[in-house]
Amino acid sequence: MKFPYWITVLVVTGFLNFQESFAISDARIVQGTNINLGEALIFLREYDVGASNVCFKVATAQWNYATNMTDINKRKMIEEQMLKAKFDKVSWRKAILFDWQRIPDRSIRRQLKLLITKGRASLPDEKFNEIHHLISEMKDVYLHVRICAFNNYDTNYCDLMLDPDVHRIMAHSRNPDELLHVWKEWYDKTGPPMKNKFMRYVQIANQAARMTGFSDAGEQMRYIYEENDFEHEIANTWKTIEPLYKELFTFVRRRLYIRYGPDVVRPDGPLPAHILGNIWAQEWSQISDIVMPYSLEKQLDVTEEMLRQGFTPLRMLQMAEEFYTSLGLKPLSPEFWRHSLIEKPNNRKMQCTASAWDFCNKIDYRLKQCTEVNMEDLISLHHEMGHIQYYLQYSEQPFLYRDGSNPGFHEGIANAMVLSVYNPVHFHRVGLFNNSTDTYELNMNFLMTMALKKVAYAPFALLIDEWRNNIFQNGVRTMNVNWWELRLLYQGIVPPTTRNEGHLDAAAKRHIPADMPYTKYYVALLLEFQIYDALCTALGHTGQLHTCDIYRSREAGRILSDMMQVGKARHWKDVLRMCPPFVLLLSHTTLAFSVVALSVLAALFYSTYPAVTSKALLSNLEQIFEPVNRDLPTKTQPD
Repeated sequence: MKFPYWITVLVVTGFLNFQESFAISDARIVQGTNINLGEALIFLREYDVGASNVCFKVATAQWNYATNMTDINKRKMIEEQMLKAKFDKVSWRKAILFDWQRIPDRSIRRQLKLLITKGRASLPDEKFNEIHHLISEMKDVYLHVRICAFNNYDTNYCDLMLDPDVHRIMAHSRNPDELLHVWKEWYDKTGPPMKNKFMRYVQIANQAARMTGFSDAGEQMRYIYEENDFEHEIANTWKTIEPLYKELFTFVRRRLYIRYGPDVVRPDGPLPAHILGNIWAQEWSQISDIVMPYSLEKQLDVTEEMLRQGFTPLRMLQMAEEFYTSLGLKPLSPEFWRHSLIEKPNNRKMQCTASAWDFCNKIDYRLKQCTEVNMEDLISLHHEMGHIQYYLQYSEQPFLYRDGSNPGFHEGIANAMVLSVYNPVHFHRVGLFNNSTDTYELNMNFLMTMALKKVAYAPFALLIDEWRNNIFQNGVRTMNVNWWELRLLYQGIVPPTTRNEGHLDAAAKRHIPADMPYTKYYVALLLEFQIYDALCTALGHTGQLHTCDIYRSREAGRILSDMMQVGKARHWKDVLRMCPPFVLLLSHTTLAFSVVALSVLAALFYSTYPAVTSKALLSNLEQIFEPVNRDLPTKTQPD
């Protein structure tokens, strides 16, 4: 079911009034006195050429290392990264000579502002190099963590890696003792070795931000969203998702309690972090065998049919390309087919994480994935191809505009495409799913899977940068306590064993030591449903949202092309106005509007599965949102 239009308007407009202003006063941003438009234009043209060349060299070196992990390739990659850092610093020093606020051309002002406010080039050379080395060292510590297997008493054989070993055990083991062991091993061996480095990193990052004109590094990270009260807007979106999350949490807790018993799970309290199918408990789809409402119903998985039809990685990639060209979007270039790597080579070590690459020369785009013939990898190829299509669409923009409209747009658009691909209707249309697509049990299981992937992920995606911003603002004295306070507040999750300030459990997630902002994934989660709903409306879809498939819709493709071609040249809310029916509403709202699409998912699931919201399951739910004990205790037994 969909909400009536007038209810949608009331829900949306009730959140916030939109104001077109920035997170901090632009007057605080460092700037010079030169207001000569001609000189600014010449500088940006020279920067565009230089930055594109440097980007190409860095991307080439990174690709060579990612696809052939030798010491020589790693050394070359580091050398190119250092040259890029020097180029960025020189370019920044030239850019701050301009009084960019007083330059009359809007595009020139915007490009100069983007150049000045990103990165840490304001630091003196010594500290500029130091923070780059700190981040590199923390990433190296993370990369080389190895843990001991459960019941392994010979420490000489502690060689389990995060991928694939830790992920596989956390996803498939149902032994709570083994899960606890792996969880503790990973968290004990990631955070403590890099804690001192991280504290120094916080100090230097804050200094760089203040020298640029920000109060701290967290404010600098938020500035890119160009909103006057971005944190408040994000908090309001969570208030709308939170009731749905609580109901999902309560249902999952009940199923886990039935599976593991009171020695592991309290029937009325928080969940221990080690039994949710993921080392970070960030999404719960791997425990679907425990929580699926109709466990005897066959799940949506077209792997067997793909194998029966003789699919190969190449055919899977061709199918992903055909999805986008069916929308009227651009075909892939000969360079893509010549250079992409879609199967793991046998003669060398490579990084198998799926990724899309832009080599910054408007010609060379590549995809890297160790593809196996299964549904998961087929979906992943469609996702990565969304990034490639974005690169193709904004390729004619200046270098500083070759990016998503905000940091969440790339993931948001790619994920919106996956929402169309990963559903029974699409698989039926492409000949991979021959069963009925409208059975009650199939749809309920499918929607539960989506809730485990999307709704469960929302609070985790939100709290990462809230924790990091708090560290930047208030210091490093109680980092680990603050981490678990937020995990409990947002997720209702506690550590399965005692933790203290000697640990740095947030660093178990790579984005923390790697200095990678995380709010973009929460924004992407909101955008993907908003964009998907808009595209489905444009093609005239009626019925439940999750049954929409935009495959072969030229109108959906036109809207996508218009949005992607802009790149970062305009404010992201202007870009969203290209998505009907948001033309009218977005002039009065914030990104909170996109929560309506998640509410549609809630209505679809809970209106047809009322047992989830029964009083018995919801009893004492609010207890999980009490403040965490400062001693960070282990879970307690039921009362």
